[in-house]
Amino acid sequence: MELRPGLSALVTGGASGIGKALCLALAKKGVFVTIVDFSEEKGKEVAGLAEKECAEFHSGLEFPVVMFIRCDVSNTGELKAAFEKHSGTYGGLDICINSAGIGDIVPFHNDRTDGSKSWRHVVNVNLVAVIDCTRLAIQAMQTAQKPGVIINLGSSSGLYPMYTGPIYSATKGGVVMFTRSLARFKHQGIRINVLCPEYVQTDLAEKAIGSYIDRFGGYVPMELVVEGAFELIRDESKAGSCLWITNRRGLEYWPTPAEEAKYLLRSSKTRKKSLVTVPMDLQIPHSFEKVVVHTLSHNFRSATRIVRTELRLPLKPDHVLLKVIYAGVNASDVNFSSGRYFSGNGKDITSLLPLDSGFEAVGIIAAIGDAVRNLKIGMPAAIMTFGGYAEFVMVPSKHILPVAKPDPEVLAMLTSGLTASIALEKAAQMESGKVVLVTAAAGATGQFAVQLAKLAGNTVIATCGGYEKAKLLKDLGVDRVIDYKVEDIKAVLKKEFPKGTDIVYESVGGKMFDICLNALAVYGRLVVIGMISQYQGEHGWKPRNYTGICEKLLAKSQTVAGFFLIQYAHLWQEHLDRLVNLFSSGKLKIGIDPKQFVGLHSVADAVEYLHSGKSAGKVVVCVDPTYAQQPAKL
Repeated sequence: MELRPGLSALVTGGASGIGKALCLALAKKGVFVTIVDFSEEKGKEVAGLAEKECAEFHSGLEFPVVMFIRCDVSNTGELKAAFEKHSGTYGGLDICINSAGIGDIVPFHNDRTDGSKSWRHVVNVNLVAVIDCTRLAIQAMQTAQKPGVIINLGSSSGLYPMYTGPIYSATKGGVVMFTRSLARFKHQGIRINVLCPEYVQTDLAEKAIGSYIDRFGGYVPMELVVEGAFELIRDESKAGSCLWITNRRGLEYWPTPAEEAKYLLRSSKTRKKSLVTVPMDLQIPHSFEKVVVHTLSHNFRSATRIVRTELRLPLKPDHVLLKVIYAGVNASDVNFSSGRYFSGNGKDITSLLPLDSGFEAVGIIAAIGDAVRNLKIGMPAAIMTFGGYAEFVMVPSKHILPVAKPDPEVLAMLTSGLTASIALEKAAQMESGKVVLVTAAAGATGQFAVQLAKLAGNTVIATCGGYEKAKLLKDLGVDRVIDYKVEDIKAVLKKEFPKGTDIVYESVGGKMFDICLNALAVYGRLVVIGMISQYQGEHGWKPRNYTGICEKLLAKSQTVAGFFLIQYAHLWQEHLDRLVNLFSSGKLKIGIDPKQFVGLHSVADAVEYLHSGKSAGKVVVCVDPTYAQQPAKL
């Protein structure tokens, strides 16, 4: 979410400390602010300061740009009234920051009371109220049907022990885990994150740590805390994220990927789910067939042939042997067969021949090396490396992606699904409330792009060619389908979307690229994930000149970004898990092209069919129908 004038924010604990700093920082961006705090004197003082900052962006309004509401956050009735007043005044809620907090009042083990005014009150303010505020904020955002961001104030003492304040530490630890457990609200357009600064110079921190601050490298500057909060607001990829802020290490997300790997048990989950689909009579032959590129050509059929090769056992210690069941067909297969993905001159590339072809496959692990520990024979798995067009493929274990089932739907999630998921997040920096254009949208990756854009809360335009493809896209929830066989894409975009498109997911190239660039809005981002129209032809992929592109981008502050999936391998497993979860929960549909291709001898037919423009959904080759499961319908 880009911070801009006209957004609205509610901040609890906004009269002092971090809450005060965030209120003033938001007001300086022209954001309408509601300050919720128990201290009326301090609250009104901050409201006055914030009003001066915010008034520079607004004039002649019939409502206040800043409000102060006195409220005890541990009182649900007062909290509910505060949220209702904010939503009623500003027509909804864009940002909620839950910053109210207090420290341990007396050592809990010395407390002779019922704790209602001591440790129990700390729990109510620091944890229960945060849960209550988060609940009310979610409901406000859902009611307004607008995307939003919620930031809960945790603390470094919620990540590691604070011996001088165990109750405070316990509540902040609760806030951290509560917030991280809400990551899935991102699918509703609501991102909930937690901010965990170490020690900032506030009244609360000075009471808690006093002279020990030097051991921590001094106080964390308030500016760094504000920077962290704004990062969590702006970065659309952050949901359920915990941002740790220290003087020693700066801004750092917790836990690190290495720490996450210690408790995320994907492979165990996969084994448990998939035992029923694994054939127990798998035989490893002495040799197997595969499709190789024997000469460089954009004509896949003439460039490739099927060869039989020896299957050498035992495997290298860290290698895995995968029995391929389904292989995925991709438009870029012709780029691979023509040598476009290899550097050097023609002679250098020719020296690499023959090349194992095929970018992706799903199957069953048939054998493992002695050093492989986290994988077992019989597990369903996927690969995204050269050699997918084969009966068996041998790869280092690090290239194995455990999956629930070796099905065509899982295969579609690999190159096609991951390209859409990662490109929209990283290259397009997709937010909610935007206009997103997807070209060749009925294709393997386009079908993912339109659905992910809709799930993120955007208006989606899709181009395709033909009635059946248009019907497919309408069934997927696309807002405006443009069938180029009956409508002029350029004319439709100009008439119906005069302000332009904010994001373009482009895979066609050529004239389509020109149309998309001309239809791009101010600040728009055009992501090139391919250019299928330029892959075929007598000379194959031939670079084009785009005269005047620099001037166009400069005039509207636009961005054209390229996306190549291989450079984002570190995100594959994370995004594959997301896609599987969406598919399993019924939020994502996956179309498999109904035309069947069986056996390696049909690979060239499948590649040509894909480039014919007749396909809809993912084109797959069933390498071995003996083990193939009945494919699921769309």
